[in-house]
Amino acid sequence: MPSWFGRTRSAEPAPSRSKLRVGIPRVLNVWSTHQFWVGLFGALGVDPRNLVFSADTSEEQGRQFGKGRGTVDCCYPVKCATGHYGELIFGQREKLDVLFSPMIYTLPSFLSGHVARTLTCPRVMAAPENIKAGFLKEREVFADQGIHYATPFVSLDEPKLVPKQLFEGLREAVPGLTMEETARAVDAAYRALRDFNDRLRKKSREVLEWCAREERACLLVLARPYHMDPGIGHEIEVDLQAYGYPILWAQYFPIDDDLMQWAFGPDLAAGAIRSPFDIRDVWPSSYSSNTNEILWGAKVAARVPWIACVVRMSSYECGMDQPTYTPVQQIVERSGTLFFSFQDLDSTKPAGSVKIRVETITHYLERYAADIVARKKATMPPGCPLLSAGASAAPSETSPRSDCAGKAGARTTPERAR
Repeated sequence: MPSWFGRTRSAEPAPSRSKLRVGIPRVLNVWSTHQFWVGLFGALGVDPRNLVFSADTSEEQGRQFGKGRGTVDCCYPVKCATGHYGELIFGQREKLDVLFSPMIYTLPSFLSGHVARTLTCPRVMAAPENIKAGFLKEREVFADQGIHYATPFVSLDEPKLVPKQLFEGLREAVPGLTMEETARAVDAAYRALRDFNDRLRKKSREVLEWCAREERACLLVLARPYHMDPGIGHEIEVDLQAYGYPILWAQYFPIDDDLMQWAFGPDLAAGAIRSPFDIRDVWPSSYSSNTNEILWGAKVAARVPWIACVVRMSSYECGMDQPTYTPVQQIVERSGTLFFSFQDLDSTKPAGSVKIRVETITHYLERYAADIVARKKATMPPGCPLLSAGASAAPSETSPRSDCAGKAGARTTPERAR
């Protein structure tokens, strides 16, 4: 029934592009594609200062902005999106004009062309429509707040389709948008994402080169992109880095040809794989993008000597991750590399138990890391490209998130670890 006496927001002229305020929930696969959206809206004329990302996930965010609007979903990261939506709608000093939450169907993975598909999790892909329902239960919150809700279906691993998909999803939200302009903006967005990924992979290579020269061990995190969110991944990698161990993420592992040929050369020569990015030898059903990268990361960890430990993260009852638990662990442990898994992560994960697990990991690293590195080096072919690089200072950042940065060479005592 309509609210006959309810106040409705009067129609206002659409703001110019530069004044358009766009909110983007910092959730799910936005963690690995955010630079694409920053580049896209920047190319469309939106002032970067008016591009608003929600804060990191937190219990306070959920209580304050998501209470009573939750939808039925067993995926904890999807549930958390409700708080992000609420924060962008109700928690801004200056209201938004557009809330942009894309339904990402495929991801632009570096494994594209070497695997069957790069699909996203169906629950994650459909999350924008799922979460929207919580804001339509009693009234149309978006209309009441004068916010245009844009949730285009987009296949980021199919660049030729993306301009059409985004034009159809944004033409009512962005004044005067044309198909030609959208195509140019998409090109700029892909360049921005590629530059960001290249920069992080270059930094990861510097970390590996430093570890190789200094005979130091590092850790590789196998997780989905949104586990970089402190409220989802509980900053486990930050706690480990506080002990002085550099942290690498599989999504941003260096993929330079010299390193890949050295690491996977024996497998290529034996005909076990067709390229360094081929995972059919361990995972024939290579359809899920993030799953593919986790399996590939396990193969890399087994072959690179200075990766002495793998940390696997997974959210509570993740149906996409469950079939991979055993193969990932077997790949890593058969190489003699330490493997620790944090499964069923959610908001109730006790901080005390995480701290105990972190201390356990660092204990094993202190005791076995040097032997693991030496044993793995003995099995690798000569001519490691990581040792041929010029000397440089110890890396200062070893994590994709700037707030995870730490001094890789600065060893801290367990008492000072977080």
